[in-house]
Amino acid sequence: MLYTALIFGLLSSFHCIGMCGPIAMMLPVDQRNPAKKVSQIFTYHLGRITGYASIGLVFGLLGKGFFMAGMQQRLSIVIGVLMIIVIVIPEKTFAKYNFSKPVFRLISKLKQILGSQFKKKSYQSLFTIGLLNGFLPCGMVYVALFGAIAMQNSSLGVLYMVLFGLGTVPLMSSVLYLKSFLSLGVRNRIQKAIPYVVVLIGVLFILRGLGLGIPYVSPSTMSLFVQANPNCH
Repeated sequence: MLYTALIFGLLSSFHCIGMCGPIAMMLPVDQRNPAKKVSQIFTYHLGRITGYASIGLVFGLLGKGFFMAGMQQRLSIVIGVLMIIVIVIPEKTFAKYNFSKPVFRLISKLKQILGSQFKKKSYQSLFTIGLLNGFLPCGMVYVALFGAIAMQNSSLGVLYMVLFGLGTVPLMSSVLYLKSFLSLGVRNRIQKAIPYVVVLIGVLFILRGLGLGIPYVSPSTMSLFVQANPNCH
């Protein structure tokens, strides 16, 4: 299921262009030195992916807890259902409930630190901008984290989020070179396709949990099953 992270990251980058694109376009990179500019952009992405990986570690450990408890099959189904629910329910509905209120001050502080880093032009500041960018609230990241939990392993949780981040790199980098390489109409059409892809990924997770005996999609004997009474010889 790791491949879903890369695919979802690639498609999510069209959403990222609208949400995080302004941050990328404001990066204090050297426009007169192409080679240095590439290394600076790489540093920004490294920080961003490090942020995703850190969150993936936490959620991967959470998934491992379910794995050890023998709940992995049901967890995969629940994760798939949650992915679909998050996409199907209108964003305005979630907006009525301020889930971020308890951590509003923390997010506000992150934004203040993020703003101060744009005044600097060091590699450290670029890495910090990317790192903080990775921790900013984002619906697409939330959905990817569902996948990280379903990996039921801390290392795979990290890898899932790293692949998600890598999937966003091509388009997010292109923004810095071709700021209008895609028309608004094209971006809107692609963004409309994202919910269908998320639902498809959600269905894959549900099938994975059902264990229907479909090779690669829903194997009947999955390595993530834990036997309550293992036979030891």
